[in-house]
Amino acid sequence: MSTLSQYIGDGATTQFNITFSYDDPANVYVEVDGVDTSYTFINASLVDLDTAPANGAEVVLFRRTPVSSPIVDFSDGAIVREKDLDAAIGQPPHPSTDRWDRELPELLRRSLHTNTGLRLRVSEPTKMTPEERLKDSFLLFLAYVWVRVLSLPKPTRIQRDIADFLANGPRRRFIAAFRGVGKTFLTAAYIVWRLWREPDLKIMVVSANERFAHKIASFIHTLIGSEDVITREVVPWSNLQARSGQKNSTLEFDVGPAGPSKDPSVAAFGITGQMTGGRGDVMLFDDVEVPKNSETEALREKLVDRMGEAAAILKPGGETIILGTFQSMASIYRGLREKGYEMRIWPARYPLAKKMHLYDDLAPMLREDLEADPALAKPVASSLGGSPTDPDRFDDMDLMERETEWGAAGFTLQFMLDTSLSDADKFPLKGRDLIVMDTADSVAPERVAWGSSPELVHKDIDNVGFDGDRLHAPMYRAKEFLKYTGTLLEIDPSGSGTDETAYAVTKFLNGYIYLRKWGGYVDGHGDTTLAALARIAKDENVSLIRVEGNFGDGMFSRLLEPHLRRAGVKAALENHKVSGQKEVRIINNLLPVLKSHRLVMDTEAAREDIESARRMRTKGSTVGLERSGLYQLTHLHHARGALRHDDRVDVLSNAISYWQDYLNLDAREAEAERKRKADEEFERKIFESRIFGQPAQAGHRRRGRGRRR
Repeated sequence: MSTLSQYIGDGATTQFNITFSYDDPANVYVEVDGVDTSYTFINASLVDLDTAPANGAEVVLFRRTPVSSPIVDFSDGAIVREKDLDAAIGQPPHPSTDRWDRELPELLRRSLHTNTGLRLRVSEPTKMTPEERLKDSFLLFLAYVWVRVLSLPKPTRIQRDIADFLANGPRRRFIAAFRGVGKTFLTAAYIVWRLWREPDLKIMVVSANERFAHKIASFIHTLIGSEDVITREVVPWSNLQARSGQKNSTLEFDVGPAGPSKDPSVAAFGITGQMTGGRGDVMLFDDVEVPKNSETEALREKLVDRMGEAAAILKPGGETIILGTFQSMASIYRGLREKGYEMRIWPARYPLAKKMHLYDDLAPMLREDLEADPALAKPVASSLGGSPTDPDRFDDMDLMERETEWGAAGFTLQFMLDTSLSDADKFPLKGRDLIVMDTADSVAPERVAWGSSPELVHKDIDNVGFDGDRLHAPMYRAKEFLKYTGTLLEIDPSGSGTDETAYAVTKFLNGYIYLRKWGGYVDGHGDTTLAALARIAKDENVSLIRVEGNFGDGMFSRLLEPHLRRAGVKAALENHKVSGQKEVRIINNLLPVLKSHRLVMDTEAAREDIESARRMRTKGSTVGLERSGLYQLTHLHHARGALRHDDRVDVLSNAISYWQDYLNLDAREAEAERKRKADEEFERKIFESRIFGQPAQAGHRRRGRGRRR
C-alpha cells in the first residue's frame, strides 16, 4: 500500500485527505512543491493547511516512520500488555517502504530535464502509486534505474534527451550519439520498461555478432532480476523474472507475465546469424556496423542486405530502433533517412557554426541551445568543435584527452559524428583515377589510356575506398611494348614500433609511372626485412634505390648495403630527406599524377596490398585495412594526423616525386615520334632492299638517278 497522498493545488483548497495508515500523527508530513508546510488535523484522515497551495502546486502528504528507537521499549520483569504488543508488532521492521514512497518522487522530480517541458504532475486527486508512476514515464523509470539500481549519478541532460526520443520517437528511429554516452544502457532500460508495461512484447536484439548481442540481452536480464541498492529489496518490476518452465537463458528468455508463445520475450542475434522463423514487435539494432564488417563496399552492401532481412521479420506496426556510432566515413547509417527513419544526432561538442549545414539531424535540444547562445559553437579548447554538449559526463579536459588519443579523424568521426570528411575536397585522392592492369618486369605498352566505364571495373578487387570509388582497367593499350626507361625502389624506414618499413617499386616509360610492387614490413630494421628488400631489388632489376633518411641519418642504408651485395644487386643507393607537413606533401605529390591518370598499378600489387593488410590483423585488434596503401591513399586528407597509418602512401609519394622531372614527356607525342622514326626506317629498308631484314641479291644494281655529263 502506498504511503503517499498526492494532489495538485488550485489556489483555494486547504483540506486534503490522508489515504495511508500511520501509527502516530507525528509521523505524518506535508510538503508543497518540496517545502515543508504546517497543518492541523481535522480528523484522523483529513488535514487542514494553514495556507491554500497555489494553483498547480504539488501537494504531497507522506509518512515517515522513526527507526532510531522502538515504539515500545520492553524491560525485564515488566507486564506485557496487549496494546504494547500490537504497537510493537505494527512498527515496520524495515522502514524502506516509507523511504521508497517518499524519496523516489522527489528524486525523480529533481532529475527531470526542465527544458523538455516535462514536469512531474498527477491528476487531482491521484491514486497513482510510485510503481504506477514509474510505469507511466520512462524518464522517471530511467532515473530510478540509474540511481537506485546501477548506483550511477542521475542521468545527464543528454541521456535524458536520448531517453525521451526512445520513449516518444516515431516507429522507425535512429540514434547516433558520441562514444561513451551510454546509449546501450539507456536502450536496455527502455526494453525493460516496455516489457513491464506490455509483457507479451517480443524483443529482438541484433548486433555486429552474437557475442555483442548476448551482452546486451544479458544486461536486460540483469536489470530484471536486480535489487534496489538503497532498500536492498527487489525492484518493482521483479515480476518480469521468468517462471518455472519458461525460457530463461541470457541469450533468449521469457518474462514472467508473458503468455505462451514459440518466440521468447527477448532474443539476441548476430547480424550474420540465423534469424528466420522468429517474429518481433521491437527490433533493436545496436552497433551492427563495426570496422571489420564495413571496411569495403562489398561488406557494407552485405550488411545493408542483412539488416533488411532482419527488419522483414518485424510484426506489422512494430518499431525499429537503430543505435550507432559511425564506424566509417562511408557508413551504412547515412542512407537511413531515405528509408523513412527519423534520425537524431548528439555529438560530444556543439558543431562549429561553419559546419552546421552538415548537422541536419542535430538533436532539437542542442539546436535550441545554439539559438539561445551562439557562443557555444565557438572553438575554444578544440578546433574540431565548440563547447561540450554533456559537460556533466565529458568536460573540455576529458574531450581533449580523447581527441589526442583518437586523432583528428577518429575524434571527428566517433565523437563529433561528422561524416563530411567523405567529401571530395577532403579526400582528393581517388582509386578510380588509377589505371590497374597486369604489368611485366622489363617492358610495358608504349601507351595506355585511362577509362572509367562500368565494364572496365575490377570486380574481383575489393573497393577499400568510398562507395563507387572502384579500380578500373585501361580503355586502351598500345600493341607495341618497349623497355622501361627507368626503375626505382623507394624505401621509407619505420620511425616507431607501430610503423611499417614501406617500399614501392616504380618504373617509367613515356610519361607513365608503373607501380610494380607496393607493401611494407613490420620488422623495422631486422634482417628479415632487409633481406626481403634486397630480393625485391634483385627480382625487379632496379637501377636506383632511394631511402628516406629522416630517421637515423642514413643508418638504414648502411644496414641494407651488405644484403644488397649478397643478393648481387648493383643498383645505386642514395638517401634523401623530406620536409613539410606530411599530409599536404603527399597530396601535392600524388594528386597531379592521379588526375592526369599517369599512374599505372599492377593488378597483383593491388590485390596483395589489400590482402597483406588483412593478414596483419591480429585477434582482437581493430587495425585492419588501415595498413593498406590503397586505403591510405583514398582516406588521406589535409588535416594533420589524418591517418593512423600512412607508411605506404608516404613511400609512394616519395617515389612519385622522383619522377616529377620526367613526367613532362607526353606519351602521345612519344608514340607519334616513334611511328615517324619507324616509317623512316621502313622507307630506308625498302630502298636498300632490306625488307624483312634480307640483304640485296648479289649482282643486283640499284637503279639511281643518272649523272649529267
